[in-house]
Amino acid sequence: MSTRIVVDPITRIEGHLRIEAQMDGGVIQNAYSSGTMVRGIETIVQGRDPRDAWAFVQRICGVCTLVHGLAGVRAVEDALKYPIPPNAELIRNLMVAAQYVHDHVMHFYHLHALDWVDLVSALSADPQATSTLAQSISRYPRSSPGYFSDVQKKLKGFVESGQLGIFANGYWGHPAYKLPPEANLMAVAHYLDALAWQRDVAQLHAIFGGKNPHPNLVVGGMPCAISIDSGNQAGTAVDVVGLELVRSLIVKMHEFVEQVYVPDTVAIAGFYKDWFTQGEGVGNFMCYGDFPAKGFGDRSSYRVPGGVILKRDLSKIHEVDLHAEDEIQEFVTRAWYDYKDGKNQGLHPYQGETEFAYTGPESPYKHLDVENQYSWLKSPRWRGQPVEVGPLARILMLYATEDAQTKELVDGTLKTLDLPFEALYSTMGRTAARTLETQIMVDAMDGWYDQLLANIRAGDVRTFNEELWDPTTWPSKAQGVGHMEAPRGALGHWIVIENGKTANYQAVVPSTWNAGPRDAQGQTGPYEAALQGHTLLDPEQPIEILRTVHSFDPCIACAVHLTDPNGEEVLKIHVR
Repeated sequence: MSTRIVVDPITRIEGHLRIEAQMDGGVIQNAYSSGTMVRGIETIVQGRDPRDAWAFVQRICGVCTLVHGLAGVRAVEDALKYPIPPNAELIRNLMVAAQYVHDHVMHFYHLHALDWVDLVSALSADPQATSTLAQSISRYPRSSPGYFSDVQKKLKGFVESGQLGIFANGYWGHPAYKLPPEANLMAVAHYLDALAWQRDVAQLHAIFGGKNPHPNLVVGGMPCAISIDSGNQAGTAVDVVGLELVRSLIVKMHEFVEQVYVPDTVAIAGFYKDWFTQGEGVGNFMCYGDFPAKGFGDRSSYRVPGGVILKRDLSKIHEVDLHAEDEIQEFVTRAWYDYKDGKNQGLHPYQGETEFAYTGPESPYKHLDVENQYSWLKSPRWRGQPVEVGPLARILMLYATEDAQTKELVDGTLKTLDLPFEALYSTMGRTAARTLETQIMVDAMDGWYDQLLANIRAGDVRTFNEELWDPTTWPSKAQGVGHMEAPRGALGHWIVIENGKTANYQAVVPSTWNAGPRDAQGQTGPYEAALQGHTLLDPEQPIEILRTVHSFDPCIACAVHLTDPNGEEVLKIHVR
Protein backbone atom coordinates (compact mmCIF):
# COMPACT_ATOMS: atom_id res chain seq x y z
CA MET A 1 0.00 0.00 0.00
CA SER A 2 1.38 3.40 -1.00
CA THR A 3 0.89 6.31 1.40
CA ARG A 4 2.37 9.77 1.75
CA ILE A 5 3.90 10.82 5.08
CA VAL A 6 4.34 14.54 5.68
CA VAL A 7 6.71 16.09 8.23
CA ASP A 8 6.10 19.83 8.31
CA PRO A 9 7.88 21.62 9.79
CA ILE A 10 11.05 19.66 10.40
CA THR A 11 11.93 20.86 13.89
CA ARG A 12 15.33 21.50 15.51
CA ILE A 13 16.70 23.20 12.42
CA GLU A 14 17.10 26.81 11.34
CA GLY A 15 14.30 27.80 8.97
CA HIS A 16 11.25 26.04 7.55
CA LEU A 17 11.56 22.68 5.81
CA ARG A 18 8.86 20.24 4.71
CA ILE A 19 9.58 16.61 3.88
CA GLU A 20 7.07 14.40 2.10
CA ALA A 21 7.86 10.69 1.93
CA GLN A 22 6.08 8.34 -0.46
CA MET A 23 5.87 4.99 1.28
CA ASP A 24 5.92 1.45 -0.07
CA GLY A 25 4.67 -0.39 2.97
CA GLY A 26 6.98 0.73 5.77
CA VAL A 27 9.81 1.79 3.45
CA ILE A 28 10.39 5.22 1.92
CA GLN A 29 10.21 4.83 -1.84
CA ASN A 30 10.66 8.49 -2.75
CA ALA A 31 11.25 11.62 -0.70
CA TYR A 32 10.62 15.26 -1.54
CA SER A 33 12.34 18.21 0.14
CA SER A 34 10.56 21.56 0.16
CA GLY A 35 11.78 24.90 1.48
CA THR A 36 8.58 26.71 2.33
CA MET A 37 9.76 30.34 2.44
CA VAL A 38 11.42 32.44 -0.24
CA ARG A 39 14.74 34.32 -0.09
CA GLY A 40 15.08 37.63 -1.89
CA ILE A 41 18.06 39.36 -0.32
CA GLU A 42 19.90 39.21 -3.64
CA THR A 43 17.44 41.75 -5.00
CA ILE A 44 17.93 44.07 -2.00
CA VAL A 45 21.63 44.69 -2.69
CA GLN A 46 21.22 45.49 -6.37
CA GLY A 47 22.07 49.12 -7.10
CA ARG A 48 23.99 49.56 -3.84
CA ASP A 49 27.66 50.17 -3.16
CA PRO A 50 29.24 46.67 -3.32
CA ARG A 51 31.31 47.46 -0.22
CA ASP A 52 28.06 47.55 1.74
CA ALA A 53 26.69 44.26 0.37
CA TRP A 54 28.18 42.15 3.16
CA ALA A 55 26.08 43.92 5.82
CA PHE A 56 22.87 43.03 3.98
CA VAL A 57 23.71 39.49 2.89
CA GLN A 58 25.02 38.61 6.36
CA ARG A 59 21.37 38.87 7.45
CA ILE A 60 20.50 35.92 5.24
CA CYS A 61 20.77 33.93 8.47
CA GLY A 62 20.85 34.57 12.20
CA VAL A 63 22.74 31.34 12.92
CA CYS A 64 25.40 31.53 10.20
CA THR A 65 26.38 34.84 11.72
CA LEU A 66 29.73 35.37 10.00
CA VAL A 67 30.03 33.34 6.85
CA HIS A 68 27.58 35.13 4.55
CA GLY A 69 29.12 38.48 5.38
CA LEU A 70 32.62 37.15 4.77
CA ALA A 71 31.57 35.54 1.49
CA GLY A 72 30.16 38.91 0.44
CA VAL A 73 33.40 40.67 1.38
CA ARG A 74 35.49 38.11 -0.48
CA ALA A 75 33.29 38.46 -3.58
CA VAL A 76 34.08 42.17 -3.82
CA GLU A 77 37.77 41.56 -3.07
CA ASP A 78 37.88 38.95 -5.85
CA ALA A 79 36.13 41.25 -8.33
CA LEU A 80 38.46 44.18 -7.62
CA LYS A 81 41.62 42.06 -7.12
CA TYR A 82 41.87 43.49 -3.62
CA PRO A 83 44.60 41.86 -1.44
CA ILE A 84 44.36 41.91 2.34
CA PRO A 85 47.07 41.88 5.05
CA PRO A 86 48.18 38.51 6.50
CA ASN A 87 46.83 39.46 9.94
CA ALA A 88 43.36 39.95 8.48
CA GLU A 89 43.51 36.50 6.89
CA LEU A 90 44.57 34.94 10.20
CA ILE A 91 41.78 36.69 12.10
CA ARG A 92 39.24 35.55 9.52
CA ASN A 93 40.52 31.97 9.84
CA LEU A 94 40.18 32.15 13.62
CA MET A 95 36.66 33.55 13.44
CA VAL A 96 35.40 31.02 10.89
CA ALA A 97 37.00 28.11 12.75
CA ALA A 98 35.45 29.37 16.00
CA GLN A 99 32.08 29.29 14.29
CA TYR A 100 32.73 25.69 13.20
CA VAL A 101 33.47 24.65 16.78
CA HIS A 102 30.55 26.57 18.26
CA ASP A 103 28.13 25.55 15.51
CA HIS A 104 29.02 21.85 15.42
CA VAL A 105 28.82 21.42 19.19
CA MET A 106 25.50 23.25 19.30
CA HIS A 107 24.16 21.16 16.45
CA PHE A 108 25.14 17.88 18.04
CA TYR A 109 23.73 18.53 21.48
CA HIS A 110 20.81 20.86 20.87
CA LEU A 111 19.55 19.87 17.43
CA HIS A 112 20.67 16.33 16.62
CA ALA A 113 21.38 14.45 19.85
CA LEU A 114 17.72 14.08 20.77
CA ASP A 115 17.30 11.90 17.65
CA TRP A 116 19.46 9.34 19.47
CA VAL A 117 18.92 10.20 23.15
CA ASP A 118 15.70 9.26 24.96
CA LEU A 119 15.25 12.06 27.43
CA VAL A 120 12.61 10.34 29.57
CA SER A 121 14.66 7.15 29.79
CA ALA A 122 17.30 9.14 31.69
CA LEU A 123 14.90 9.29 34.66
CA SER A 124 15.49 5.60 35.35
CA ALA A 125 19.30 5.86 35.21
CA ASP A 126 21.54 5.11 38.17
CA PRO A 127 23.66 8.26 38.75
CA GLN A 128 26.52 6.15 40.16
CA ALA A 129 26.55 3.95 37.05
CA THR A 130 26.31 7.05 34.87
CA SER A 131 29.36 8.48 36.62
CA THR A 132 31.27 5.25 36.03
CA LEU A 133 30.33 5.32 32.34
CA ALA A 134 31.33 8.97 31.93
CA GLN A 135 34.70 8.48 33.62
CA SER A 136 35.42 5.43 31.49
CA ILE A 137 35.28 7.43 28.25
CA SER A 138 36.63 10.84 29.28
CA ARG A 139 38.50 12.87 31.87
CA TYR A 140 35.80 15.55 31.88
CA PRO A 141 35.68 16.81 35.49
CA ARG A 142 31.88 17.19 35.74
CA SER A 143 31.21 13.47 36.10
CA SER A 144 30.56 12.76 39.79
CA PRO A 145 27.49 10.74 40.92
CA GLY A 146 26.22 13.84 42.71
CA TYR A 147 26.40 15.89 39.53
CA PHE A 148 24.37 13.38 37.53
CA SER A 149 21.92 13.03 40.42
CA ASP A 150 21.32 16.79 40.37
CA VAL A 151 20.74 16.73 36.60
CA GLN A 152 18.31 13.86 37.01
CA LYS A 153 16.35 15.75 39.69
CA LYS A 154 16.13 18.79 37.46
CA LEU A 155 14.90 16.66 34.57
CA LYS A 156 12.38 14.92 36.80
CA GLY A 157 10.94 18.28 37.77
CA PHE A 158 10.44 19.18 34.10
CA VAL A 159 8.72 15.90 33.30
CA GLU A 160 6.46 15.79 36.33
CA SER A 161 5.34 19.39 35.82
CA GLY A 162 4.32 18.60 32.25
CA GLN A 163 6.32 21.63 31.12
CA LEU A 164 9.04 20.06 29.02
CA GLY A 165 9.59 23.29 27.12
CA ILE A 166 12.24 22.67 24.48
CA PHE A 167 11.95 18.93 25.15
CA ALA A 168 8.22 18.82 24.39
CA ASN A 169 6.81 16.79 21.49
CA GLY A 170 9.75 14.40 21.40
CA TYR A 171 9.28 10.76 20.43
CA TRP A 172 10.23 9.57 23.93
CA GLY A 173 9.95 5.82 24.34
CA HIS A 174 10.20 5.22 20.58
CA PRO A 175 11.45 1.68 19.81
CA ALA A 176 14.24 3.15 17.65
CA TYR A 177 16.04 4.48 20.75
CA LYS A 178 18.86 2.15 21.80
CA LEU A 179 20.92 3.92 24.46
CA PRO A 180 20.80 2.56 28.02
CA PRO A 181 19.37 4.96 30.65
CA GLU A 182 22.83 5.86 31.96
CA ALA A 183 24.05 6.95 28.52
CA ASN A 184 20.87 8.98 28.10
CA LEU A 185 21.43 10.75 31.43
CA MET A 186 25.05 11.50 30.54
CA ALA A 187 23.98 13.01 27.21
CA VAL A 188 21.26 15.13 28.80
CA ALA A 189 23.79 16.48 31.31
CA HIS A 190 26.18 17.40 28.52
CA TYR A 191 23.30 19.00 26.62
CA LEU A 192 22.90 21.40 29.54
CA ASP A 193 26.65 21.95 29.88
CA ALA A 194 26.90 22.86 26.21
CA LEU A 195 24.35 25.64 26.70
CA ALA A 196 26.65 27.45 29.13
CA TRP A 197 29.81 26.62 27.13
CA GLN A 198 28.52 28.08 23.87
CA ARG A 199 27.67 31.37 25.54
CA ASP A 200 31.30 31.80 26.58
CA VAL A 201 33.06 30.78 23.37
CA ALA A 202 30.88 33.11 21.26
CA GLN A 203 32.95 35.94 22.74
CA LEU A 204 35.73 35.34 20.19
CA HIS A 205 33.59 36.87 17.43
CA ALA A 206 32.87 39.88 19.61
CA ILE A 207 36.58 40.45 20.32
CA PHE A 208 37.54 40.63 16.65
CA GLY A 209 34.22 41.71 15.14
CA GLY A 210 32.75 43.92 17.85
CA LYS A 211 29.65 41.82 18.43
CA ASN A 212 27.98 38.46 17.97
CA PRO A 213 25.80 37.62 16.11
CA HIS A 214 26.64 39.46 12.90
CA PRO A 215 30.18 40.65 13.68
CA ASN A 216 31.55 43.62 11.76
CA LEU A 217 33.54 43.05 8.57
CA VAL A 218 35.08 45.25 5.91
CA VAL A 219 36.24 44.90 2.32
CA GLY A 220 40.04 44.94 2.40
CA GLY A 221 40.70 43.21 5.71
CA MET A 222 39.23 43.34 9.19
CA PRO A 223 37.84 46.39 11.03
CA CYS A 224 39.66 45.65 14.28
CA ALA A 225 42.73 47.70 15.14
CA ILE A 226 45.49 45.91 17.05
CA SER A 227 47.33 47.54 19.92
CA ILE A 228 50.55 46.02 21.23
CA ASP A 229 49.79 47.21 24.73
CA SER A 230 46.77 47.96 26.91
CA GLY A 231 47.22 51.72 26.88
CA ASN A 232 44.86 54.42 25.70
CA GLN A 233 43.58 52.41 22.73
CA ALA A 234 42.42 49.50 24.85
CA GLY A 235 38.76 50.40 24.50
CA THR A 236 38.76 50.38 20.69
CA ALA A 237 41.55 47.97 19.74
CA VAL A 238 42.40 44.34 20.30
CA ASP A 239 45.14 44.60 22.92
CA VAL A 240 47.07 42.11 25.02
CA VAL A 241 44.06 41.59 27.26
CA GLY A 242 41.85 40.74 24.30
CA LEU A 243 44.47 38.44 22.81
CA GLU A 244 44.86 36.57 26.08
CA LEU A 245 41.09 36.17 26.25
CA VAL A 246 41.17 34.69 22.74
CA ARG A 247 43.79 32.20 23.91
CA SER A 248 41.68 31.21 26.90
CA LEU A 249 38.61 30.73 24.69
CA ILE A 250 40.55 28.43 22.36
CA VAL A 251 41.63 26.41 25.42
CA LYS A 252 37.98 26.19 26.51
CA MET A 253 37.02 24.96 23.04
CA HIS A 254 39.74 22.32 23.17
CA GLU A 255 38.58 21.04 26.54
CA PHE A 256 34.92 20.61 25.63
CA VAL A 257 35.57 19.14 22.19
CA GLU A 258 38.16 16.64 23.43
CA GLN A 259 36.59 15.76 26.79
CA VAL A 260 32.89 15.82 25.90
CA TYR A 261 31.93 16.13 22.23
CA VAL A 262 34.29 13.56 20.69
CA PRO A 263 33.82 10.90 23.42
CA ASP A 264 30.02 11.34 23.38
CA THR A 265 29.84 10.96 19.61
CA VAL A 266 31.87 7.76 19.65
CA ALA A 267 29.90 6.37 22.61
CA ILE A 268 26.51 7.08 21.02
CA ALA A 269 27.64 5.84 17.60
CA GLY A 270 28.57 2.50 19.15
CA PHE A 271 24.90 1.81 19.89
CA TYR A 272 23.72 2.81 16.42
CA LYS A 273 26.02 0.97 14.05
CA ASP A 274 23.07 0.16 11.77
CA TRP A 275 22.95 3.88 10.94
CA PHE A 276 26.40 3.56 9.38
CA THR A 277 24.76 1.55 6.59
CA GLN A 278 21.97 3.91 5.49
CA GLY A 279 21.37 7.52 4.54
CA GLU A 280 24.22 8.03 2.08
CA GLY A 281 22.75 10.47 -0.42
CA VAL A 282 24.00 11.04 -3.97
CA GLY A 283 27.55 9.69 -3.53
CA ASN A 284 29.12 12.88 -4.98
CA PHE A 285 30.90 15.41 -2.76
CA MET A 286 32.21 18.93 -3.28
CA CYS A 287 34.38 21.44 -1.43
CA TYR A 288 35.36 24.94 -2.53
CA GLY A 289 38.32 24.97 -0.12
CA ASP A 290 39.17 27.46 2.62
CA PHE A 291 41.46 28.56 5.49
CA PRO A 292 44.47 29.93 3.55
CA ALA A 293 47.96 29.98 5.04
CA LYS A 294 49.58 32.13 2.32
CA GLY A 295 46.79 34.39 1.18
CA PHE A 296 43.39 33.55 -0.23
CA GLY A 297 44.69 33.48 -3.78
CA ASP A 298 47.05 30.60 -3.00
CA ARG A 299 44.67 27.63 -3.10
CA SER A 300 47.53 25.20 -2.46
CA SER A 301 47.86 26.65 1.04
CA TYR A 302 44.25 25.97 2.09
CA ARG A 303 43.81 23.87 5.23
CA VAL A 304 40.72 22.39 3.56
CA PRO A 305 41.41 21.75 -0.15
CA GLY A 306 38.81 22.25 -2.85
CA GLY A 307 37.55 19.73 -5.39
CA VAL A 308 34.83 17.29 -6.34
CA ILE A 309 34.64 13.56 -5.61
CA LEU A 310 32.30 11.61 -7.90
CA LYS A 311 30.79 8.21 -7.08
CA ARG A 312 32.94 7.72 -3.96
CA ASP A 313 36.12 7.65 -6.07
CA LEU A 314 38.70 9.23 -3.75
CA SER A 315 41.52 8.45 -6.20
CA LYS A 316 40.47 11.26 -8.54
CA ILE A 317 39.81 14.82 -7.40
CA HIS A 318 38.10 17.03 -9.99
CA GLU A 319 38.98 20.71 -9.87
CA VAL A 320 36.28 23.33 -9.34
CA ASP A 321 36.25 26.59 -11.31
CA LEU A 322 33.68 28.89 -9.74
CA HIS A 323 33.93 31.34 -12.66
CA ALA A 324 33.29 28.74 -15.41
CA GLU A 325 29.76 29.07 -16.73
CA ASP A 326 29.42 25.33 -17.43
CA GLU A 327 30.33 24.19 -13.90
CA ILE A 328 28.20 25.76 -11.17
CA GLN A 329 24.62 26.20 -12.36
CA GLU A 330 21.24 26.55 -10.66
CA PHE A 331 18.08 24.95 -12.06
CA VAL A 332 14.48 25.91 -11.28
CA THR A 333 12.53 23.18 -13.07
CA ARG A 334 10.93 22.06 -9.79
CA ALA A 335 11.25 25.36 -7.91
CA TRP A 336 8.92 28.34 -7.62
CA TYR A 337 11.04 30.65 -9.80
CA ASP A 338 11.09 31.63 -13.44
CA TYR A 339 14.00 32.24 -15.81
CA LYS A 340 13.31 34.58 -18.71
CA ASP A 341 14.62 32.02 -21.21
CA GLY A 342 12.83 29.00 -19.74
CA LYS A 343 12.67 26.94 -16.54
CA ASN A 344 14.68 23.96 -17.80
CA GLN A 345 17.97 25.76 -18.40
CA GLY A 346 20.70 26.11 -15.82
CA LEU A 347 22.18 29.52 -15.02
CA HIS A 348 25.64 30.27 -13.68
CA PRO A 349 25.35 32.68 -10.72
CA TYR A 350 26.91 35.55 -12.68
CA GLN A 351 23.83 35.36 -14.92
CA GLY A 352 21.55 34.23 -12.10
CA GLU A 353 17.97 35.45 -11.80
CA THR A 354 15.69 35.77 -8.79
CA GLU A 355 12.19 35.93 -10.26
CA PHE A 356 9.51 34.54 -7.95
CA ALA A 357 6.82 32.38 -9.59
CA TYR A 358 4.73 30.51 -7.02
CA THR A 359 2.60 27.81 -8.63
CA GLY A 360 1.98 25.64 -5.58
CA PRO A 361 -1.27 24.81 -3.83
CA GLU A 362 -3.20 27.31 -1.76
CA SER A 363 -2.59 26.99 1.97
CA PRO A 364 -3.63 24.91 3.80
CA TYR A 365 -2.93 21.92 1.59
CA LYS A 366 -2.50 18.20 2.12
CA HIS A 367 0.30 17.40 -0.34
CA LEU A 368 2.73 19.17 -2.64
CA ASP A 369 2.48 18.82 -6.41
CA VAL A 370 5.77 16.94 -6.64
CA GLU A 371 5.36 16.28 -10.36
CA ASN A 372 5.78 20.01 -10.96
CA GLN A 373 7.22 22.77 -8.73
CA TYR A 374 7.37 22.10 -5.00
CA SER A 375 10.08 24.18 -3.30
CA TRP A 376 11.46 27.69 -2.82
CA LEU A 377 14.94 26.15 -3.10
CA LYS A 378 16.66 26.05 -6.46
CA SER A 379 18.62 22.97 -7.59
CA PRO A 380 22.37 23.72 -7.84
CA ARG A 381 24.49 21.33 -9.89
CA TRP A 382 28.20 20.91 -10.65
CA ARG A 383 28.60 19.96 -14.33
CA GLY A 384 25.02 18.70 -14.17
CA GLN A 385 25.68 16.48 -11.15
CA PRO A 386 24.05 16.78 -7.71
CA VAL A 387 26.70 16.93 -5.00
CA GLU A 388 26.72 16.86 -1.21
CA VAL A 389 28.54 19.60 0.65
CA GLY A 390 29.46 19.89 4.32
CA PRO A 391 31.61 18.16 6.95
CA LEU A 392 31.50 14.72 5.31
CA ALA A 393 32.60 16.21 1.98
CA ARG A 394 35.49 18.02 3.69
CA ILE A 395 36.63 14.96 5.67
CA LEU A 396 36.59 12.86 2.49
CA MET A 397 38.54 15.57 0.63
CA LEU A 398 41.15 15.78 3.39
CA TYR A 399 41.40 12.00 3.53
CA ALA A 400 41.73 11.74 -0.26
CA THR A 401 44.53 14.32 -0.26
CA GLU A 402 46.48 12.35 2.37
CA ASP A 403 46.06 14.79 5.25
CA ALA A 404 47.86 13.07 8.11
CA GLN A 405 45.68 14.29 10.97
CA THR A 406 42.48 13.41 9.14
CA LYS A 407 43.66 9.93 8.29
CA GLU A 408 44.67 9.32 11.90
CA LEU A 409 41.33 10.55 13.27
CA VAL A 410 39.19 8.71 10.71
CA ASP A 411 41.11 5.43 10.82
CA GLY A 412 41.29 5.49 14.62
CA THR A 413 37.57 6.18 15.04
CA LEU A 414 36.56 3.49 12.55
CA LYS A 415 38.88 1.02 14.28
CA THR A 416 37.36 1.85 17.67
CA LEU A 417 33.88 1.23 16.28
CA ASP A 418 35.01 -1.79 14.23
CA LEU A 419 33.65 -0.32 11.00
CA PRO A 420 34.92 -0.22 7.40
CA PHE A 421 35.75 3.05 5.61
CA GLU A 422 32.49 2.77 3.65
CA ALA A 423 30.63 3.41 6.89
CA LEU A 424 31.34 7.12 6.43
CA TYR A 425 28.84 7.22 3.56
CA SER A 426 25.84 7.25 5.87
CA THR A 427 23.69 9.17 8.30
CA MET A 428 25.90 8.38 11.28
CA GLY A 429 29.03 8.76 9.16
CA ARG A 430 27.97 12.32 8.37
CA THR A 431 27.49 12.99 12.10
CA ALA A 432 30.85 11.47 12.99
CA ALA A 433 32.60 13.47 10.25
CA ARG A 434 31.28 16.68 11.76
CA THR A 435 32.75 15.73 15.13
CA LEU A 436 36.15 14.82 13.72
CA GLU A 437 36.22 18.03 11.70
CA THR A 438 35.66 19.99 14.91
CA GLN A 439 38.79 18.44 16.38
CA ILE A 440 40.75 19.40 13.25
CA MET A 441 39.48 22.97 13.39
CA VAL A 442 40.20 23.59 17.06
CA ASP A 443 43.73 22.23 16.55
CA ALA A 444 44.26 24.52 13.55
CA MET A 445 43.23 27.52 15.65
CA ASP A 446 46.35 27.06 17.79
CA GLY A 447 48.61 27.60 14.78
CA TRP A 448 46.72 30.62 13.44
CA TYR A 449 46.70 32.25 16.87
CA ASP A 450 50.43 31.68 17.35
CA GLN A 451 51.19 33.12 13.92
CA LEU A 452 49.04 36.19 14.61
CA LEU A 453 50.83 36.75 17.90
CA ALA A 454 54.23 36.33 16.22
CA ASN A 455 53.32 38.92 13.58
CA ILE A 456 52.23 41.40 16.23
CA ARG A 457 55.38 40.90 18.29
CA ALA A 458 57.43 41.49 15.16
CA GLY A 459 55.72 44.85 14.77
CA ASP A 460 53.16 43.97 12.08
CA VAL A 461 49.77 45.20 13.31
CA ARG A 462 48.14 45.87 9.90
CA THR A 463 44.64 44.48 9.52
CA PHE A 464 43.33 46.57 6.61
CA ASN A 465 44.40 47.51 3.07
CA GLU A 466 43.36 51.05 2.16
CA GLU A 467 44.24 50.76 -1.53
CA LEU A 468 41.43 50.60 -4.12
CA TRP A 469 38.99 52.08 -1.61
CA ASP A 470 38.14 54.94 -3.99
CA PRO A 471 35.57 53.70 -6.56
CA THR A 472 37.08 56.00 -9.18
CA THR A 473 39.99 53.53 -9.33
CA TRP A 474 37.71 50.58 -10.13
CA PRO A 475 37.09 49.20 -13.62
CA SER A 476 33.72 50.10 -15.16
CA LYS A 477 32.69 46.43 -14.92
CA ALA A 478 34.00 43.66 -12.69
CA GLN A 479 32.76 40.37 -11.34
CA GLY A 480 33.95 38.05 -8.63
CA VAL A 481 33.04 35.20 -6.35
CA GLY A 482 33.47 35.02 -2.61
CA HIS A 483 33.74 31.37 -1.69
CA MET A 484 34.32 29.66 1.60
CA GLU A 485 33.67 26.51 3.54
CA ALA A 486 30.89 27.43 5.93
CA PRO A 487 30.15 24.97 8.76
CA ARG A 488 27.36 23.44 6.69
CA GLY A 489 29.35 23.29 3.48
CA ALA A 490 30.46 25.06 0.30
CA LEU A 491 29.17 28.63 0.23
CA GLY A 492 29.50 31.00 -2.72
CA HIS A 493 28.45 34.61 -3.27
CA TRP A 494 28.77 35.92 -6.85
CA ILE A 495 28.72 39.65 -7.59
CA VAL A 496 28.66 41.70 -10.80
CA ILE A 497 29.76 45.33 -10.36
CA GLU A 498 28.97 47.97 -12.98
CA ASN A 499 29.90 51.64 -12.66
CA GLY A 500 30.60 51.29 -8.96
CA LYS A 501 27.25 49.65 -8.12
CA THR A 502 26.05 46.09 -7.59
CA ALA A 503 24.41 45.02 -10.85
CA ASN A 504 23.74 41.38 -9.93
CA TYR A 505 24.20 39.28 -6.83
CA GLN A 506 23.58 35.59 -6.25
CA ALA A 507 24.22 33.44 -3.18
CA VAL A 508 24.32 29.65 -3.54
CA VAL A 509 24.33 28.23 -0.04
CA PRO A 510 25.13 24.80 1.45
CA SER A 511 21.54 23.93 2.30
CA THR A 512 20.50 24.70 -1.28
CA TRP A 513 23.07 22.19 -2.55
CA ASN A 514 21.85 19.59 -0.06
CA ALA A 515 18.12 20.29 0.24
CA GLY A 516 17.21 21.35 -3.29
CA PRO A 517 14.45 19.56 -5.22
CA ARG A 518 14.76 17.40 -8.33
CA ASP A 519 16.21 19.01 -11.45
CA ALA A 520 15.25 18.97 -15.13
CA GLN A 521 16.66 15.43 -15.47
CA GLY A 522 14.73 14.20 -12.43
CA GLN A 523 17.92 13.84 -10.35
CA THR A 524 17.33 13.99 -6.60
CA GLY A 525 19.31 16.19 -4.27
CA PRO A 526 21.21 14.80 -1.25
CA TYR A 527 18.32 15.06 1.27
CA GLU A 528 15.91 13.32 -1.05
CA ALA A 529 18.37 10.60 -2.04
CA ALA A 530 19.49 9.97 1.54
CA LEU A 531 15.95 9.29 2.75
CA GLN A 532 15.13 6.69 0.11
CA GLY A 533 15.06 3.16 1.47
CA HIS A 534 14.55 4.10 5.13
CA THR A 535 12.27 1.79 7.07
CA LEU A 536 9.98 3.58 9.51
CA LEU A 537 9.22 1.61 12.67
CA ASP A 538 6.31 3.91 13.46
CA PRO A 539 5.01 6.13 10.62
CA GLU A 540 3.21 8.27 13.20
CA GLN A 541 6.58 9.09 14.76
CA PRO A 542 9.05 9.17 11.83
CA ILE A 543 12.22 9.62 13.86
CA GLU A 544 14.22 7.97 11.07
CA ILE A 545 13.45 10.92 8.78
CA LEU A 546 14.62 13.36 11.44
CA ARG A 547 17.87 11.47 12.01
CA THR A 548 18.97 11.64 8.40
CA VAL A 549 17.78 15.17 7.69
CA HIS A 550 19.39 16.45 10.90
CA SER A 551 22.66 14.75 9.98
CA PHE A 552 23.05 17.44 7.29
CA ASP A 553 22.42 20.20 9.88
CA PRO A 554 19.84 22.05 7.75
CA CYS A 555 19.88 25.82 7.64
CA ILE A 556 16.88 26.56 5.50
CA ALA A 557 16.90 30.18 6.61
CA CYS A 558 20.06 30.46 4.51
CA ALA A 559 18.26 28.98 1.53
CA VAL A 560 14.87 30.68 1.84
CA HIS A 561 13.28 33.67 3.55
CA LEU A 562 9.90 35.27 4.09
CA THR A 563 7.29 36.38 1.58
CA ASP A 564 3.68 37.41 1.86
CA PRO A 565 1.42 34.76 0.18
CA ASN A 566 -0.15 37.52 -1.93
CA GLY A 567 3.20 38.93 -2.95
CA GLU A 568 2.72 42.07 -0.87
CA GLU A 569 5.40 43.79 1.14
CA VAL A 570 5.73 42.37 4.64
CA LEU A 571 7.84 45.19 6.05
CA LYS A 572 9.19 48.47 4.79
CA ILE A 573 12.10 50.21 6.53
CA HIS A 574 13.17 53.76 5.75
CA VAL A 575 16.85 54.53 6.40
CA ARG A 576 17.96 58.17 6.49
